[in-house]
Amino acid sequence: MVDMAENNRAVIKLRERFAADIVEVKEFRGEVTVTVTKNNIVEICNYLKTALGYNLLTDVTAVDYLGKSPRFQVVYNMYSIPSKDRLRVKAQVEEADATIDSVSGVWSSANWLERETYDLFGITFAGHPDLRRILMTDDWVGHPLRKDYPLQGPDREPYKGRLS
Repeated sequence: MVDMAENNRAVIKLRERFAADIVEVKEFRGEVTVTVTKNNIVEICNYLKTALGYNLLTDVTAVDYLGKSPRFQVVYNMYSIPSKDRLRVKAQVEEADATIDSVSGVWSSANWLERETYDLFGITFAGHPDLRRILMTDDWVGHPLRKDYPLQGPDREPYKGRLS
């Protein structure tokens, strides 16, 4: 069986140019995901947009893997209108340094998407032009989509579900 991810044009080009930054490439149900280190995320995204035609950033979010290292992955879902191709890029972010460079200079749509991720997960986007809460009030304590965020009430308990 042919591995769709390894034969994907974008994956081949990314491996040629950013080999040291690629951690993993996966394909599941026809969707390709490239996991990278956070070090060159702006350069990787700029290359995907300008050289490979991923001209639409559809979403930026994060995943919290509480109890694992790295704890977070920032997820960029992008689409190439000319080639009608989707690509997901995940960047690993450690809990101790929950910061990654902003890609709002690459896609202007990242502005509010990064603010939402910051607000709900507490991941800081360095170089963002206006990084502040967007959904929660300014005096809100904590980040509601973190798995260790208390669930309800004034005496809220942290999440005690499975960590794997």
